[in-house]
Amino acid sequence: MTSDTTHGTGQSAFGTGGTAAEVLTGIDLTGRTAVVTGGYSGLGLAATRALAGARARVVIPARRPDAAEHVLADTPGVEVDRLDLADVNSVRAFAERFRRRHATLDILIANAGIMACPETRVGPGWEAQFATNHLGHYALTQLLWPALTAAGAARVVSVASGYSADQRIRWDDPQFSRGYDKWAAYAQSKLANILFARHLDRLGGPYGVRAFSVNPGYILTPLQRHLTVDEMVAAGWIDAEGKPAPGLFTTPEQGAATLVWAATSRELDGHGGDYCADCRILDGGPTDDGEASRLWTLSANLTGLDLVH
Repeated sequence: MTSDTTHGTGQSAFGTGGTAAEVLTGIDLTGRTAVVTGGYSGLGLAATRALAGARARVVIPARRPDAAEHVLADTPGVEVDRLDLADVNSVRAFAERFRRRHATLDILIANAGIMACPETRVGPGWEAQFATNHLGHYALTQLLWPALTAAGAARVVSVASGYSADQRIRWDDPQFSRGYDKWAAYAQSKLANILFARHLDRLGGPYGVRAFSVNPGYILTPLQRHLTVDEMVAAGWIDAEGKPAPGLFTTPEQGAATLVWAATSRELDGHGGDYCADCRILDGGPTDDGEASRLWTLSANLTGLDLVH
């Protein structure tokens, strides 16, 4: 949700204002398979429609499959399946079904997430934002690893948020068991998304699996469902009448542009582990490989999954 002001390198032909469909103009993804978590709402829906429009087969894991099928009824080339990212057993079951139906996975967009929710515990007592936004996607990637490597040249896109250099993983209490702060927990989960992509790329590069993290910018989507109007007014996002602050927000289609750019652009051939926004690589993202490796080890210990080597 929060934006970032760091400058970028590798300026692409697209920038602020471009849409996901425009990024994929002239690109034919026939024969490619993509998985987009949260692909039936907000950013994910925009990415799904753009990828399907470029003839990719798009698989949508959904906690509410009936709702996903209703939203995507008019989008050809889409397959919906059940998945609860907060439940590792559900992730495992989805991955097993996927691998029975699809030999390869070319694109994984880890987009689904929750933001600033009341304190909620899932699974073995995990904090819900860390579990859903990070651990669920970590487990999903682990369990889909054979399909990613079988593609020969796959990409994983981790949808993060803004980043500031003072952000840290709360190593002594990552589950916020001592004093829950909904915004600190959200920021930690989004930092985890960035660090995850960095370490995944380090491990996956030799297998042709490259990973990127993306800051989509300010977008009004169902992600804000846990916030009150007063909170959004106080943050300067909307006015008292509920109207968005002028010039602050982009559309889901614009926000999804960097997601599909990171997933498909030939400009990124030879790159990986980078933090991106506005269809370019940003300078100033986290580069501490030690922190990324430490998070990977923590995630492996929590989920019991460490299949990517």
